[in-house]
Amino acid sequence: MKLEIQLFAVPFRKTSKTRKRMRRTHYKISANEMTTCPKCGATIKPHRVCKNCGTYKGKEVVSMNKEEA
Repeated sequence: MKLEIQLFAVPFRKTSKTRKRMRRTHYKISANEMTTCPKCGATIKPHRVCKNCGTYKGKEVVSMNKEEA
């Protein structure tokens, strides 16, 4: 008669709070990177069209009318 028993890896001791937190020190949120627009100097997220002047990589992508702003 064969018993189907599954053995699992069980830790011998409880992991302390300090050891657990030391392991998780690398899981933290970093601040969002911001760059400045080369044309108008506004702070924007990288690789995005500037909301102030509508340019991307020195070229006008979105036409910004003075009446809308």
